[in-house]
Amino acid sequence: MRIVRFTPGPDSGLGTDPLFGILEEDGREISVISGDPIYHGISKNGQSTQLSQVRLLTPVIPRSKVVCVGKNYADHAAEMGSVVPDEPIIFLKPNTSVIGPGDTIVWPEMAGQVDYEAELAIVIGRLCKDVPSERASDVIFGYTLANDVTARDLQKKDGQWTRAKGFDTFCPLGPWIETDFIPGKQSITATLDGVVKQSAHLSDMMFGVADIVEFVSQVMTLLPGDVILTGTPAGIGPMNAGSTITVAIEGLGELTNKVSTHG
Repeated sequence: MRIVRFTPGPDSGLGTDPLFGILEEDGREISVISGDPIYHGISKNGQSTQLSQVRLLTPVIPRSKVVCVGKNYADHAAEMGSVVPDEPIIFLKPNTSVIGPGDTIVWPEMAGQVDYEAELAIVIGRLCKDVPSERASDVIFGYTLANDVTARDLQKKDGQWTRAKGFDTFCPLGPWIETDFIPGKQSITATLDGVVKQSAHLSDMMFGVADIVEFVSQVMTLLPGDVILTGTPAGIGPMNAGSTITVAIEGLGELTNKVSTHG
């Protein structure tokens, strides 16, 4: 099931406030659901609209946090001059960094280089702590696409990652949450201005989804709507001002954003 969040079209009769819905199997019709499905369950209210008539928004509103895993692909660790860690390296992006499909990644005035990082994102569906790996699926609501945008020059300058990864608009998510997705050998790519820059498979991750959920939940309580980014493969690099970046995962669709002018 694909869960979308959207702004209705002006002639839809659905008002102007953002709504949640189910993108039906035809890929065109959206059945409106009542409330945020993570908190209120999935219940159709009898209304519908067409995908072509709405503006998609980020499908999840992380009210608490976005947790990220670093160096989770061996080839990416190598290109960063590192070895694969013995346990997941985690850091946080503020929820104010989240934007949706089609939104603009705003180039910060203080940054000289802004990089893309294609990632699979886990959406947490319930309050949880100390989740064993074999029960990870019980707390996962679904999956979406993410771009862990990074001001690479500031990451190197600071020696830690908060500023470089925490700017507003530096966490595009979308275009929907897929509740039936099962991570396996699906391809993951990043395409910059029509050129494929990253290409790998989810099975290349050193720490799988279940192990990540177990590890993160040992460190901190996870809340409904929290998002976990699972790391990026090799091929990261800079985006130019005005570029278009597309993250794609087989079975999850595509997440496309443009980059603003420099500064």
